[in-house]
Amino acid sequence: MSLTNEDLLAISNVVKAQVQPVENRTRNIELFLENGVMPRLQNIEACYASTSRRYISGIEQLDSIQTDTDILKKVVAEHSEILQKIS
Repeated sequence: MSLTNEDLLAISNVVKAQVQPVENRTRNIELFLENGVMPRLQNIEACYASTSRRYISGIEQLDSIQTDTDILKKVVAEHSEILQKIS
């Protein structure tokens, strides 16, 4: 069986007709990702990075507060001993 040019043209037209909706949907998906999803992801990333930096700073402050509290506990215990000996 040999295909004629008309047969090949008809097959080509059928394939084009089936591929065109897929190309249209793909283009719509690309536009949605570019205009809808990517800006939102960039915003989420910026917020996350900012929050992460604040948490890191907060952890450093918490460590400093813990150290100060430990020192205060030790000093209060020593002073309590001294006061009990005096009284």
